[in-house]
Amino acid sequence: MRKKNTRNTKGRIISAAWKLFYEQGYDDTTVDDIIYESGTSKGSFYHYFEGKDALLSSLSYLFDEKYEELMGEMDPEMDSFEKLMFLNRELFAMIENQVSLDLLARLFSSQLITKGERHLLDHNRTYYKSLRQIIAQGQQRGELRQDMTVNEIAKLYALCERGIMYDWCICNGDYSIRQYAASVMPAFMAQVRAKG
Repeated sequence: MRKKNTRNTKGRIISAAWKLFYEQGYDDTTVDDIIYESGTSKGSFYHYFEGKDALLSSLSYLFDEKYEELMGEMDPEMDSFEKLMFLNRELFAMIENQVSLDLLARLFSSQLITKGERHLLDHNRTYYKSLRQIIAQGQQRGELRQDMTVNEIAKLYALCERGIMYDWCICNGDYSIRQYAASVMPAFMAQVRAKG
């Protein structure tokens, strides 16, 4: 039970922070704003984070929460390729509507220069676990290629998603990431479909 409360406290801080970052901007959001919005304490905040900058890498936590929600919404009978495209479409809709371009760019930048954890590459994240589950099921059903490992297909998928997000950042968000991904992700990932 304690672990769930710990996760809830940390999750509330992260959710409040990213909501405020989106609404007020990163620079105009203070630690006190985050504490107030999350309904937590200064001690709780500093137990999990050294400061506001430490929250930048926590965007992957929000992505994982979204994946947990989406995994519960998916029709289990849906084709595995369509499941992957559904996850991508919904994640990018969330990014487009709830994550500012500046913050996504800061996340990528923090992951490039960090000497510590690279959250985006953590294969224990819900993101990777969900991908592996869908891909393994797709291979069992004969929907996805079996001459590639589950991890190879998951890496290709993640690489494509990160590439699109990175491009969206360097293009200053001058297109809809959701619409662009809806056309290019299926093309990128078509090579993992089983032939026949």
